[in-house]
Amino acid sequence: MTKEILNEWFMYHIIKDMQRQGCSKRKICELTALNFRTINKYLSMSEDEFGDHLENLRYRNRKLGVYEEFVKRTLSNYPETGSAQMHDWLKETHKDFPKVSEKTVYNFVMYVRQRYNIPQEYHKRDFFPVEELPYGKQSQVDFGEYNMRKADGNRKKVYFFSMILSRSRQRFVCFNDKPYTTVAAITAHEKAFCYFEGIPSELVYDQDKLFLSDENKGDLILTKDFKAYTSQQKLTLHFCRKSDPQSKGKIENTIKYIKQNFLYNRLYQDIDTLNEQALEWLSRTANVMVHHSTRLVPEHEWNIEKSYLRPYTPMILSIESYVSYHVRKDNTIAYKGNFYTLPEGTYKGKGTQVLLKAEQEKVQIFNLQKEIIHIHPLCTGKGKLISNNNHKRDNTQKIDEFVDQLSCLFDQNKQQVAQYMEQVRVQYPRYIRDHLLQIRSLIEKYNTSKVLSAIQYCIDNNILNTIDLKSVLEKQNNIKEKETEITDPIKLMVNPETIKSINNIQPDISNIADYEKIIFNLKINQYE
Repeated sequence: MTKEILNEWFMYHIIKDMQRQGCSKRKICELTALNFRTINKYLSMSEDEFGDHLENLRYRNRKLGVYEEFVKRTLSNYPETGSAQMHDWLKETHKDFPKVSEKTVYNFVMYVRQRYNIPQEYHKRDFFPVEELPYGKQSQVDFGEYNMRKADGNRKKVYFFSMILSRSRQRFVCFNDKPYTTVAAITAHEKAFCYFEGIPSELVYDQDKLFLSDENKGDLILTKDFKAYTSQQKLTLHFCRKSDPQSKGKIENTIKYIKQNFLYNRLYQDIDTLNEQALEWLSRTANVMVHHSTRLVPEHEWNIEKSYLRPYTPMILSIESYVSYHVRKDNTIAYKGNFYTLPEGTYKGKGTQVLLKAEQEKVQIFNLQKEIIHIHPLCTGKGKLISNNNHKRDNTQKIDEFVDQLSCLFDQNKQQVAQYMEQVRVQYPRYIRDHLLQIRSLIEKYNTSKVLSAIQYCIDNNILNTIDLKSVLEKQNNIKEKETEITDPIKLMVNPETIKSINNIQPDISNIADYEKIIFNLKINQYE
């Protein structure tokens, strides 16, 4: 009896024994990690029926049996090969490979592994214990988030910043009710240094977008605000490689510790209360209990480490919470899953940027000189377009200035043109800018004399709509073009000498005998 069959018999008797002890099928599934249908099948069989079932499995013809030698040889040479890659190799090397499910290939590969004892090999990373760093040498920083319960049964997501001194294991944590921005993270740094009463020689981070704006083959580019802060505070930074949490295991364990010891089953009241509770927890538990690795009390070690830290001088943070965003070619920016419109013409080509500040349920957008462009209400949904109709218009000039500028283009008649535009303004006060933009576009297309002629016609006929002004201008222009096309050829022909010579011309008279002779010759040629 093979090892595989013995394992099946062993599992069969375990399942039967669980049923006799009163375990439900769901409980048996949880304890054995087997599929619910497999449990049903085992429980429905007697010992004789199960034995016949195993015998059939032993001698049944496998659908992929003809490929057993190929799979065996491949697994022997490359034991780390997975079933998905084996499936692709089978289709590549065997053009007649049948269309089967991935589960079928997986079961067959596992069968071959068990039959020929070819376990799958995995690449394992070797780890070594890290020697304790000197006092004051290093601290590690990371962020976390957690869904807390509220008294009304709802959930509230909180975000937290944590820092740990690598030698003493003294911990710090502070919470925020919104995702951390660069400015909020800088503020959290200041709180941590104040709590530790000093600054370590080196700070270790993940490659987080709050601190890094770009990475180019090892060259890390800090965000503008964080770079300014680290320069002023003279911080030495070390960023771990991407997807490498093991390189800062102390802070990773701290994040887990905060979630499982402090936050687990704690009711959320408000963010200020939570931060007060966190400080009490640090002084009551996190920093006064014996650390499981060092077997020392972090607070006692911190009292030693304080003298090795660089003295901390609080900074007055004058950093404004501006975040740069790229402007899309449709004059919008994407912010937290929504699109916010900008005035027409904001997009100046690839690389156009604006500054954004979100506060008090508003999204404030500035140009790079920190001049306000527009303020939108903050949208809490996703995938929505928050727009303003004025953004489709040219708002760079005030109405009065615009009227004066257009009037000055008409020199002597500027008073007349200004009066016309004021009449349009009275008629359409809400849309006056659109009418002025229409007049400007007509001046660009035609010239001021043609536009002035059309305006004069509109004044005489009480036409106070620039759409009609455009029609009048186009009609006048088309009439003049047609007159030019008709009159120009006539002017070329009107010449007195030419007229006299035309009047003296006598037409030639043909002789009928000439035509009779031509017809006679044609008939002769036809008969020949």
